[in-house]
Amino acid sequence: MATFVDSKYSAACCILLSSFSVAFSDVVVDSMVVERSRGESQSVSGSLQSLCWGSAAFGGIVSSYFSGSLVDAYGVRFVFGVTALLPLITSVVAVLVKEQCVLGPSRVPNVLLGNSSFLESTKERIIQLWNAFRQPHVFLPTVFIFLWQSTPQSDSAMFFFTTNKLGFTPEFLGRVNLVTSVASLVGVGLYNGFLKNVPLRKIFLATTISGSLIGMTQVFLVTGLNRKFGMSDEWFAIGDSLILTVLGQASFMPVLVLAAKLCPEGMEATLFATLMSVSNGGNVLGGLIGAGLTKAFGITRDRFDNLATLIILCNLTSLLPLPLLRLLPPDDSDADPQVGREKGEDICKYHGTVTTTNDS
Repeated sequence: MATFVDSKYSAACCILLSSFSVAFSDVVVDSMVVERSRGESQSVSGSLQSLCWGSAAFGGIVSSYFSGSLVDAYGVRFVFGVTALLPLITSVVAVLVKEQCVLGPSRVPNVLLGNSSFLESTKERIIQLWNAFRQPHVFLPTVFIFLWQSTPQSDSAMFFFTTNKLGFTPEFLGRVNLVTSVASLVGVGLYNGFLKNVPLRKIFLATTISGSLIGMTQVFLVTGLNRKFGMSDEWFAIGDSLILTVLGQASFMPVLVLAAKLCPEGMEATLFATLMSVSNGGNVLGGLIGAGLTKAFGITRDRFDNLATLIILCNLTSLLPLPLLRLLPPDDSDADPQVGREKGEDICKYHGTVTTTNDS
């Protein structure tokens, strides 16, 4: 990307490989967090997730502002070259991770086995994943998360509006990214300080309703009402992004805590990655539905007559999954770490995969 890539196909290939590498590392880190949070209360599990996502938000604060200014000053290839060094620096941290390898019937590396054994092991893992996933206390919350994430979005249309219609520069968008990174950190702090002991159903209910109402304020930016109140487009966009990101991060933290609580022992990385893939799949579906609505309303990069209607519709539809909150675990079990521990152990014992390992 920093040197010879000059076509959309080669760029897509590089982005795919980069995303794959990041996703692979992310799955490993998530499994370590799940191991440490197994059997703990919602408060402790929430603190662990807050630490991880707070660190990510802090990294975003450091880098996000320069993403716009460096593009203006040195060009995109220079920025690609600089960001290519960051994963190499991060990989050095891997030597600090201490883990104890546990070998057993289900732990022998597949590279030491024949092809038939590899296929049998893969088949066994898929069966274990399916049996764990179809448990009601795993499947029903997953359905809610998918539907909660799959409501239509107007983000792409708003991006074209702010860049083409309002003329926001890359440097200003970098400042907006800086504000959203700070807002993410604030959202993590808000959850860790005030919401980690609140039942999940109440958090989803409050943040979804609040996000829907505050999301309506984007109509002010589209119609120009903010200028009638004496607020410039830039400051309104920054304030709007700040508030929505705080709410979005605070509402997403319970998803991570819930996913960690649902993972049985021995399948931390696989099941957590599956749950997050379902969540991401719902988000992708929401983007596709939003794109379809954008086309249906006749919105293009140069025409935004019905953008306000699209924003209102998308924010109203975000309330549709709320009647399905009953699919989440009951409030009384959220605070009981023994419930999640017993369910995880039952699933593992059923498949004969209980092993004793140290936290890695």
